[in-house]
Order: sequence, then structure tokens, then C-alpha cells
Amino acid sequence: MPNYIEKAESMTLPLIVLKGAVAFPGISINFELNDDDTIATAKNAVESDSPVLLLTAKEITEPPYTPTDLFRVGTVAKIKQSFTTPEGTFRVLAEGIVRASVTSFIKGMKGSLSVEAVSKTIMMSDYGIKGEAYMLEAIDMLSEIAKFLPASSNELIMAARAIDDPGFLADFIASGVMIKYEDKQMILECTEPISRIETLIYLLGKEKELLECEADIHKKVRIRLGQAQKERYLQEQMRAIQEELGGGDDDDFYNQIISAKLPDEITEKLLKENERLSKTPFGAAESVVLRNYIETCLEIPWSTSTKDRIDIKAAAAVLDKDHYGLEKVKERILEFLAVKQLNPELKSQIICLVGPPGVGKTSIAASLAKAMKRKYVRVSLGGIHDESDIRGHRKTYVGAMPGRIITALTQAKVKNPLILLDEIDKVGHNVHGDPASALLEVLDAEQNKNFRDHFVELPVDLSECVFIATANTLETIPRPLIDRMEIIELKTYTRTEKLNIAKNHLIPKQLKRHGLMRRTCRITDDAINELIEFYTRESGVRGLEKQIAAICRKVAKKIISGESTKEVVDAKAIASLLGPRKLLPEKISDFDEVGVVNGLAYTEVGGDILQIEVAILDGSGKIELTGSLGDVMKESASAAISFIRSRARELGIPSDFYKTKDIHIHVPEGATPKDGPSAGISMMTALTSALTGRAVRRSIAMTGEITLRGRVLAIGGLREKTMAAYLAGVKSVIIPEENLRDIDELDEEARSALTFIPCKTADEVLVHALVSVKNDTMNTAITPKANNNEIELIPDASHRDIPEARR
Repeated sequence: MPNYIEKAESMTLPLIVLKGAVAFPGISINFELNDDDTIATAKNAVESDSPVLLLTAKEITEPPYTPTDLFRVGTVAKIKQSFTTPEGTFRVLAEGIVRASVTSFIKGMKGSLSVEAVSKTIMMSDYGIKGEAYMLEAIDMLSEIAKFLPASSNELIMAARAIDDPGFLADFIASGVMIKYEDKQMILECTEPISRIETLIYLLGKEKELLECEADIHKKVRIRLGQAQKERYLQEQMRAIQEELGGGDDDDFYNQIISAKLPDEITEKLLKENERLSKTPFGAAESVVLRNYIETCLEIPWSTSTKDRIDIKAAAAVLDKDHYGLEKVKERILEFLAVKQLNPELKSQIICLVGPPGVGKTSIAASLAKAMKRKYVRVSLGGIHDESDIRGHRKTYVGAMPGRIITALTQAKVKNPLILLDEIDKVGHNVHGDPASALLEVLDAEQNKNFRDHFVELPVDLSECVFIATANTLETIPRPLIDRMEIIELKTYTRTEKLNIAKNHLIPKQLKRHGLMRRTCRITDDAINELIEFYTRESGVRGLEKQIAAICRKVAKKIISGESTKEVVDAKAIASLLGPRKLLPEKISDFDEVGVVNGLAYTEVGGDILQIEVAILDGSGKIELTGSLGDVMKESASAAISFIRSRARELGIPSDFYKTKDIHIHVPEGATPKDGPSAGISMMTALTSALTGRAVRRSIAMTGEITLRGRVLAIGGLREKTMAAYLAGVKSVIIPEENLRDIDELDEEARSALTFIPCKTADEVLVHALVSVKNDTMNTAITPKANNNEIELIPDASHRDIPEARR
């Protein structure tokens, strides 16, 4: 056995990462660097005449790299030359010195890496007969492989014969012959010379078998394609002659169709159309149509797709970063991703986000695409009224083009993007068809696998797409379309949510947009609340963002003009920047009144408090309703009057009041249309108060639908209504008992400050609302406990001073 002499040395070296290349000791290597940090490392090594460690990345990716991305064995090298080419590429010529194994990575400045490494050199005085045999076998294998390589490989064989060290011979042949950098790395990691050349011979054998097999396949292919090549050659000659004569087709799509690797049905169709194009005279109208058709079909991503990132934690982090609140929407999206992870073959579900303007429907779809790492494309459906906008036009029409769905796929360049169907409730229809009906196939998971656009006339698979639709209301969406979607409602933002959104999202966005920084412009929480309450009235935050942008513009002007270097915008400064308050706060009356009730309403901009007024006049029983009331609200007034007539004796009201008195019901702000059944108990209470002369407690507001028999039915929008009551100074809210299930969904600030009174009948409402009515058996109020979120019933004998509940 030969005697080995091992020499090990520890060192600290700057790191340069190679992509798809491996450096060997004693052999020069030429490579390019594109990363600024790596270029700086190379330049520093040249200036200081110090060695570097050349380490190969496991995969050919772009920096930055982590330790897990790199092999652990590399080559210590000296940079001999470096220069920048005229094209702007930085090239390096380095010579390897010795192998080295990385023991640890050291993070440097500006993302650069250094390593602690141990170099290991094995020296032998005599390799013996076995070493010579391995060297001869390696050179013979190299000679066999050279038959399949260019003529210049002869020089490589001559240089290899002059080497008398088996370890260096293995390095030399591996660096010059092997194509795969993984095989080269395998050779580099063999420190013992005999083991190294043995591994080389094994890999050269595999390489030889592969080259022989490839040559045999090429030979068979050349024989089979001989006739096809001849026909192709003749076609090219014909095409060249046509071009010389001023005709022919400049765009030969044949190679594009073959290389695109399309489904068989698509390839067959396009080749047929291309054959028709080749036979069509140049300049003919049909030639333009066919060329446009083939180009459009080739642009569709038939087989290109992206890989989903189905990481629940990462997706949750993205959604929380981009949006505040919207817990139900986020939860549903995370459930979708969880199911997708368990069953990747699950057909994508269609989600429809419904809510008022400005609450984040469109932006949360973009965040979902970012969380899943999918391509995102938005299709605006607002105002379209032609079915061809969805399905496209027949290609024979002048100016024909594919529909918006196929166009979206073409824009995304993948077959599985996230497609946002924005404003789906704004789709119209006319004599040209109904676009909503065309969407039925798009949004049906069982049908969209073979969606056919009129222009393409080929089945396009949409089953891998994720469709997110947005709408402000469901009333204008056809029922069959609603059945194909999962509806998720987005509520209006409360004051607390708007405050957090402004602080964490809107203000940083507008400061960056206007070139400001937090140290030059700071907007306090009081200023934000001032904007929310007195300068905007909306369900979302678009108006609030506009007001913040206006403040930023004015602050920027002050800084540029030299009036100030730093601005702290508080509530007092808002008036000087934006002018006097634009909205007056809704406040309850200062005293109890007869015939006036604080009703609660839900509008498109959130909750609102309405003071319903009733006047009883001498007359002949005429009923007048004013205040832009809708039909449902008028019917609620009629139901309230009928109930009071049925209980006139118990209430102490003349039984013929409907004959001798005129009743006028008015809801202020007459320019604003109002409708809905939830004002039923408010109208009933106001009517009873006016007819009996008993005042209504000013600190109470109420909402609920009333029936002819006096039952109080559940209503919607309780979250927004209670927030409006809280902001107006209301202490207690009468709600239908069925709405107790909604208490946990209310805004925490409003829930802590208000006392909730559940009622099942109109009699209970009157007990709590009218000042002079006493009925101890009905006096119960609902309020949260002091230290937790549970609800308890507390007795209240008089109910004149309902205690304010606090957390």
C-alpha cells in the first residue's frame, strides 16, 4: 500500500459562490459574477492579493444564498485577473490551490459571506501498480468519449497523458469533460487520490453509455426524418420563391407550434390552420385572419403554470400585514389553503366578497395571490353589457378578439392565475346577450375545465384558476350565478378599525407617496379620530385616505416653502389645514320628548341614528308619511298603527283615534331615501308616545321589526347600528331577543359602553322606552359582565337610570 501524508490547515476566507461550475486545485477557471456583493468581494481579494474560497451552489438560482443552498466542499483559489467586458459583465480568471471543507459560515457586511474552512492535502511518494492501472483506464475512457466530442478534445487527451498523478488526473479530466456540475462536485469531494480516480472512471463509464445511446437515437431519427426533411426543404424553396415574387407568409408558425408542447388536440388544430395559412395567397383577407388566430392561440398558456405556496403561517402573515380586521375573510382564505394542502387536486372554489365600497375587497384578492405566490390579474366587469366581452367574437368578424377571460390568461402567462372578477354586480345586458349568463360556465367548477371562447374555438382549462368576485350588493346578481359562488360579507369598518387602518396602512403609504417621513410629519390619533368623525362618513376608508393625502400635500408645501421643518398634526390643526368640520355629529336630544324616538338604521356608509317624529292632529283619520320613506318602511308604519289599534284599551288610547285624529310620521333628513323593516318598533313607540302623551327616554335607541300581533323580529346590521348609537351618546339599546346571538360580533368599544335590552314583544319595548309605564315583571336589561365577554340578565325596577355597562 502507498504511504499517505495528510496535511490540514484551518483558515478564514471570503466566499464566492459559483453557479453551475466547479473549481479544482491546480486548474484555472473562468467565470462571470453578477451580484454586487460578490463583485466587491472579488475586487477586495485582488487588491489585497489574498485567496478566496470558490463554493458551488446546489441549484442554479440567484443570490442571496443561505448555507443550506451551498455544497460544503470547495476550492481555495487565487484570483489572477478580473475585468469588466464592454457588455458590462464582470469576468474573473482564478486558479485553484487546494481543496477545503467549510466548518462554519460568517455573515459579513452588506450581505457578503465568509467561511471558516479546513484545507486538506494528501501527498504520496508512489501510487504503485494500482495507481498506474487506474490512470491508464481513465485515459482510455477519455479516448472513447473523445469520439463524441469536438476535434479539440485531442489536445485534452495529449495533456492528460503527460500527468503522472492520479488525483490531479481525475481533477483535470473532470474539469474538461464532464458536463454536469453535480458529477464534478462528486469528484471534488473525494480527497483520497485513488478513490477519486476510481470515482472518475465510474462516472466516465456512465457518460460513455449516455453518449452512445444518444448517438444511436440521433442516427435513427435522421433516417426517419430524411423524407420529412426533403419535404421541408422543398417547402422552404417554394416559400423563398414566393417571397421573391412579393408574396408568401413571413411568419412560419410551424416551429413554434411544435416546440410549444401543446396538448394533442390544440397542436393538431393549429397545424391544420398553419397549413391553410401556407396555401393562402399573401395579402388575402383570410391570411390576416388565420395569422391573427394562430398568434393568439400560441400566446395562451396551455401548459405553463406556477407552483403554489400553500403555507398557512406565511399566508396569514401576508394577510395580517396588508389588512387590519376582516377576520372572517382571512379565516375563510386560510381554510381554503389548508384544504388545498391536504388535497392538491381539489377544484378551485369561487368566492364572492360582498360589501360596501372601500372596505378592501379588491386589495384582499391581491394579498391572497401574493400569499399563494400566484399570478394576479384583474378583470373589470363593471358596465359590460355584451356577452362577447366574456366569450369573445367569432374569428371571422372584422376586429375579432378573444373574451376577457382568455385575455386575462394571456396577460398572466400561466394557466393557474388568481383572477379577480371585479364589480360582478354591475354587469348589464341588452340585445347583444347577457354577460352574466356567459359567466355561469366560467364560475362552475364542473364546467370550466372545457371553457370554449368563441374566438379560440378550443377547450381551455380554467379549473386550476382561483376566481375571486367582488360586489357591493347581491340584489343585481342573477340567482344561478350566486349559487355557483360562496358569499363572504365584508362589514363596514368601525371607528376603531379605521383608526388602526389609518395608522398602520394609510398614513405610511401617503407619507411615502408625498416624499415625507415620520420625523417630518406626524399625525396623532386625535387627528385621525377628528377626520373619521367630522370629515368623512363612509363604510370604508377611501375618503379618509383622501383627507390624509390632503394633509400630506399641505405639510409638504410648508416644508418646501420653509415655513416649517417638522409638523405634528393634531386635532386642533385639522381645521386650519382642511377647513371647518364638514359633518355635524349625531347627538341625542337633551331631554325626554313626546313622540320622538331614537331609531337605528343601516345605510351604505354604515350605521345611523334616526329621530322618528310623530305628530297627532285633529282631523279625520288621515295618515301622512314623509322623509323619503320606502315601501317596506311605510308598511312598517301601517303595521305599527294596526297593533296600537288592537291594544288601544290597555294603552289608555281612545279606540276611535284612527277616525278623529290625523297622524303624521316624519323621519328627518328627507333628502336621503330610507327603507327597511327595522324601524317598526321605533314607529310603534313614537306613535304610542304621541297618543298617550308619555315621553320617550332620550338615552334609549331601538331597532326591530314589528308584526301585527306585536312580536319583535330579528334585524340585520346590528354591529353598525350599535356603533352609531354609541357615538351619538345613547346609553341603552333595545334589540330583538333573537339578535342576542350577534352580541359577540359587535365592536368591543360599543359593546362595553352600551346596555342591551332584549325584547320579544312590543309590550316589553314600551315598558323600557316610555317614561311613565311601569311593569316590574318585564323590567330586565342585558349587559356584559365586568370582567369577561359573557352576557347576563340584570333586574332593573324602574329603568329610569339604566346603569352604563363597562368592561
